[in-house]
Amino acid sequence: MARKVALTTIDNPFNPFDDFTSWLMFDIEKGYNTNGKLARLVKLKDEMTEQEQNIEIERAIDRLISIDPTDLFKKIVIED
Repeated sequence: MARKVALTTIDNPFNPFDDFTSWLMFDIEKGYNTNGKLARLVKLKDEMTEQEQNIEIERAIDRLISIDPTDLFKKIVIED
C-alpha cells in the first residue's frame, strides 16, 4: 500500500490527484503559489530514494501548514 500526500488550500474545489490542471489554474488565479511555497521548503537530493523523497515532501507540507498564519493550507492523504 502506497501513501501519497499533496498540499492544497481549503477553498480549492479541485483535487490535485484527480484534476491537477484545474487545481493549478484555481491556485494561480487566486495568487496562492502553493507549489512555489512548498518548493522553498522541500530539501530533495539526487541520491534520495523515492520513499525518502516522499517523506521529505510530507515533512515540508507539514511545516508549511504549521507556519501558515492564515490556516489556508491543508494536506490531502490517499492510500493506494
